[in-house]
Amino acid sequence: MKTWNKNIYRSVILVSFLGIIILILFGISQVLSYLNTGANRSSMLHVNFENSQVYLPKVSWIDTINLGRPIEKQTLYDIQKDYLNAWYVGQVANQTYDTVGISDYYTAKTRKRIIEPIHNNKANAVRVHSTTIAHNLSLDFYSADGQLAVLTDKNVKQYQRVYKENQLLLETEIISDYKVLLLLEDGFWRIRHLIKEEAQPIKDIFCTGHLTMVEGDKIYVDHREFQIKGINYYPQKTPWDMFGNDFDPNVIQQDFDSIKAMGLNTVRIFLQYEDFGKAAVKEEKLQKLQQVLDKAENKGIKVIITLFDFYGDYLVLDWTLTHRHAEQIVSTFKNHKAILAWDIKNEPNLDFKSRGKENVVAWLREMTKQIKQYDPNHLVTIGWSDIASANILQDEVDFVSFHYYQDIDDFEELYAAMSAKIDKPIVLQEFGLSSSRGFWNPFGASEKKQAEYYEQFREITQKQNIHYLFWTLYDFETIPTDVVGSLPWRKHKQKYFGVIDSEGNKKKVLEFIGD
Repeated sequence: MKTWNKNIYRSVILVSFLGIIILILFGISQVLSYLNTGANRSSMLHVNFENSQVYLPKVSWIDTINLGRPIEKQTLYDIQKDYLNAWYVGQVANQTYDTVGISDYYTAKTRKRIIEPIHNNKANAVRVHSTTIAHNLSLDFYSADGQLAVLTDKNVKQYQRVYKENQLLLETEIISDYKVLLLLEDGFWRIRHLIKEEAQPIKDIFCTGHLTMVEGDKIYVDHREFQIKGINYYPQKTPWDMFGNDFDPNVIQQDFDSIKAMGLNTVRIFLQYEDFGKAAVKEEKLQKLQQVLDKAENKGIKVIITLFDFYGDYLVLDWTLTHRHAEQIVSTFKNHKAILAWDIKNEPNLDFKSRGKENVVAWLREMTKQIKQYDPNHLVTIGWSDIASANILQDEVDFVSFHYYQDIDDFEELYAAMSAKIDKPIVLQEFGLSSSRGFWNPFGASEKKQAEYYEQFREITQKQNIHYLFWTLYDFETIPTDVVGSLPWRKHKQKYFGVIDSEGNKKKVLEFIGD
């Protein structure tokens, strides 16, 4: 018995000893790992530049010819990458007061000139939120030893927002030219000199399109006046997932046939930012969108494309990512005849409270400019959730769009007050009534009440010649939680806005759709 107890004690001591050794070795490995990562550029910046694209302004190389030593493609790529990263860490530092990354992209003398103003801003509780939108680079000199490069960066478009103790002091956009000298140090191109040569306020240039255009309060397609009579569209089996794995062009073709037969001429569809790939738009999504647009064109239906459904960030540092997203989609389809307009964002005013009105409006304003730059052929609008917000950015868009789900008896008075302040086309982009009477909504509208609602709206739109798109073609069997939340009575209501029920039966409301 004593021998057995001694063996147990020895085993416990041995296991304990081994456990302590393992813990010590683990601790040493963690310390070494920490020390090694401390020297890593991406960790110091809290951003993995190598694996994640976080800053993507539009870059154009105007001239890369060097009379002395021709520059290698890889070197040119490295210069561009490190130069843009230098801009980004400077923007991060001005917003957060974190200057750790400055030493990675600026030489010792230059970083002092950058850091001092940041320290002064911190002492005065001033923060600068900024980004650059576009860079136009020329290679002026590349040394024979490959250690020095001189660039000219012309017409650098910058956006800045200045805060003092969270109070917005200034919002500005400028265009500047820069002379840049970079040195190759430790395998990275660092900025030695960044000299601003000139600056001027940006002139906002908006032009109407060639395929679609606006004159006064009228919309024209192919130089003929166009009256929007349309519908917000999702396929019945794939609501809020139109371009997903169950994408079926045959179903969409059949639905377009039905829509045309109703006497409608326009559909509004929705692209989700993450689903389409964010800054790196997926080719498969573009191909699916191509099929939808082709089918619409073949049927004589115009399409309003909402670009940024389910997006809600608006951070200035992330602007360039959304710009690349829009550029890839809009540039691809800028000549497609089925498109009537680009709708930048669905109901962005709902984000005012959580994201800040100034952040949302600034992002929308710049995105409007970006889209008009990528596509001069089509119109641009913004889908506001209510009448009260409709006049926001009215000077930037081609036509004003708003949604209406309030009491129909108040519509004409509210519409008259709004339209008196707007001198361009106005589109009732969403309206409708859910026939949602049931357990979760015992006092909801019946199908008869829904039909009466549409009958009244048809009288109003015809009398006042109002452009309209109603919500929606089908009743849906399921509603994603992301759309209206998890509360069952909200989901139940959202299911029954269609003019065709979930079994494919036409509802009474169809009598009052179209002409």
